[in-house]
Amino acid sequence: MRELEFKMERPGLLETGQKVTVTEGVLPSSYYYTIDPSLAMSGNYPFRERLLAREGDVTSVVENPRGFYVTVAFSE
Repeated sequence: MRELEFKMERPGLLETGQKVTVTEGVLPSSYYYTIDPSLAMSGNYPFRERLLAREGDVTSVVENPRGFYVTVAFSE
């Protein structure tokens, strides 16, 4: 089980327990992931930390002063 954190710009787009799919983006030295359809975005991950699974479950949605953060669990 692997968990990744995503930044969500608006409240109410995702809920705990919801199943999501992610799309992988490639940068020159890392990967990033977007919850479809563009609901939230991850940080950058180096090549050695590439995510193998494309479907996961939302485990938490947290609001803090910097915004909304979604944690998704993937089974790899």
